[in-house]
Parts: sequence; structure tokens; C-alpha cells
Amino acid sequence: MRLISIVGTSGVGKTTLARALCKQHDFVFAYEQHNERPFQALFKQDAKYALANQLDYLLYRAEQECELRQSGKSILMDGGLDLDFHGFTRLFHAHGWLNAAEFDLCRRFYEHTRKLLPPPDLIIHLSADAEILRGRLASRDRINIASNDDAKLLGQYINQWLDSIPQQKILRLDVSNEDVDFSKSISIVINHLAVSSNPHD
Repeated sequence: MRLISIVGTSGVGKTTLARALCKQHDFVFAYEQHNERPFQALFKQDAKYALANQLDYLLYRAEQECELRQSGKSILMDGGLDLDFHGFTRLFHAHGWLNAAEFDLCRRFYEHTRKLLPPPDLIIHLSADAEILRGRLASRDRINIASNDDAKLLGQYINQWLDSIPQQKILRLDVSNEDVDFSKSISIVINHLAVSSNPHD
């Protein structure tokens, strides 16, 4: 059983790749589920719900991991606990939506939870040209990303986090020239999983 997280800035294609991979492999899968989270719409109307929104996301992602680990199958996460903290929680703090004490509360929750749950075995990091991301984000109405500057900052936070991870646990894919089915990336990921499952072949 492996935990595989697909990470990257909003609009890069995490969900698209995850759905495509699930058609090729017997994964159990967890989505981000923006619309279903109870504080997302409230935060969109009033920033005082930022802390509740972030803690709800962190707890929800931890709950997803715990539940999916019971299946005994490989787990594919669209984003995940680590991305929600290292990316989006830091972004909220940078905007002033979380003060220092609130950010530290999220940090404590994340670090304690990750000590209880093993980290991802593989992180698939998707990136794309800024113009491509700009076009995709223009059609969205999500609270986490409000502008192109936010996308750049989120990308910086993700890269800082990934720099602290053993590089053999990261598969980096530039999806700027991918087709709509992500066929190139699917082939690379499946081959990578096959090789890592049989390291002596």
C-alpha cells in the first residue's frame, strides 16, 4: 500500500490527472471537494472564517487518509494534508487572513497529525507555464486563489516544502504541453510506479 499525493498550484490539472490515473490503476481516491466544505462559502463572505476553513480542511484531509488506509490498496490524493498546510495555509497567513497565533495553531495540528500518519510515499508535482495557469484560473471562482500573484506565491511555498523532501520521493512533471487526457503524464507515472515496485529489475 502506498500513499501518492498529486500537488501543484490551482489550475495545473491535479484532479484531471488523478481521475485519469484511477482509470488505469486500482487506486482508492480522495478529492479536494471544495464545494462540500462547510466553511468555504462562509469564508468567501467573511474572512473571520479563515481559521475554521483551514482547520476543517486539515482535519478533513487527515480523516480521508485514515479512512483510505483501511482499504489496503494504494491511495491517490488530489492535493492532500501536506499541500493544504504548506501551500494554502501559508497563503492564508501571507494575506493576513490568519494571524500568527492562528497560523501556529494550524502548524501544530498539521505537525502532530503527520507524526501519527506516515507521509506520502510518492509526491507527483505538476507544473505548467504561467500563461496556461492564468487561462485556467480565469474561469474559476475559488477562494484560495484570487489572482495570478497568488498562484506564483503558492508555487513558491510548494517548492520550499518540496525542497525539504527526499528528492527520490518526488516525481516532477511539466504538463504545459499535455493533451486533455494527460496521456503523456499517465504513461510516465505508471512506468515510475512499476519501476519503484520492482527496484532490482
